[in-house]
Amino acid sequence: MDNGNRVCRFNPVKEEFLKEPTKPFEIDPNDSIYDILKKMEKISFQGRTLAQALSIWEKMLLDDVIIFFGLAGAMVPAGMRKIIVYLIKERFIDCLVSTGANLFHDIHEIRGKYHYLGNPNVNDILLRKCKIDRIYDTFASEEEFIDTDNFIISLCEKFEQKRFYSTREFLYLLGKELDEFKEEGILNTAYRYNIPIYCPAIGDSSIGIALTEGKRKGKVDIKFDVIKDVYETAYLTSLKKSGVIYIGGGIPKNFIQQTEVTAPFLGFKTSGHSYAIQFTMDAPHWGGLSGCTFSEAQSWGKISLDAKMITCYCDATIALPIVVTALAQKKIKRNKVIQFKDLDKEEFKII
Repeated sequence: MDNGNRVCRFNPVKEEFLKEPTKPFEIDPNDSIYDILKKMEKISFQGRTLAQALSIWEKMLLDDVIIFFGLAGAMVPAGMRKIIVYLIKERFIDCLVSTGANLFHDIHEIRGKYHYLGNPNVNDILLRKCKIDRIYDTFASEEEFIDTDNFIISLCEKFEQKRFYSTREFLYLLGKELDEFKEEGILNTAYRYNIPIYCPAIGDSSIGIALTEGKRKGKVDIKFDVIKDVYETAYLTSLKKSGVIYIGGGIPKNFIQQTEVTAPFLGFKTSGHSYAIQFTMDAPHWGGLSGCTFSEAQSWGKISLDAKMITCYCDATIALPIVVTALAQKKIKRNKVIQFKDLDKEEFKII
């Protein structure tokens, strides 16, 4: 400033701030989604963060990392199931941590059942009388849900009873039973491709309700060793650099985040997740984990201090189809992926 006048001369520090101008987005009808997102790197606000999410995901796929994917929210009822299936088949993710609800809805759709287009302004009392459950603008038949509950019970009757399963072991067995279905879902695809799935709050879902009803009827008695889940995921994050992708937040996000905190207590060496992407609608100032920034997570040691990270404040039903389609158009093939040979014996093979 010169003598109080609002004039500021250029200096090296200021020039760093004003280094690269924004670039107006120009419409080209021949652009692919990948092309569009690359152009969006030069615009502002959440358009730019969406483009940066693609860029960081690309870098993860080209690096030698293990990629954790946290799935929260009603993503399967919202039509995101086959995107997750694609990510598993292409090995764009290596380990899935999900809510139990998404996995229940996955089973429901694998069986050929549906979720239906609805209206958020409908009379919910009328829906209750019709035994229709509403997830914002999506409807489902409660009677069909109960039928899926009973179907899960029938599958679990085949399992060894009164023993402790990690959720990974249990979901693997469910995927194996669902492998006979033609419809590709998350569980049967993960079984076919040997991708581990964890569900740390499995009781907080219709899967938990089904198991409870099955036990009441004397048909099943499944027990869970969730501490084994904690140990295994901490071990996984220590094998090599790790990347994380979160759809929403909640328990899946926290469970993956805590691997970096747990690992040192178990004698595993880690330095925080090296890549981090989050699609969320939650703000950080409420103090909840779903809106927690990655920079805040650095204070816990959960995210590496030099991590490549971005949070995109966007509905995942908008972000996921766009970003994953762009990845598909790029046709990235990973040079090194981890093969889970026998998690129970901690034997892994890298190819």
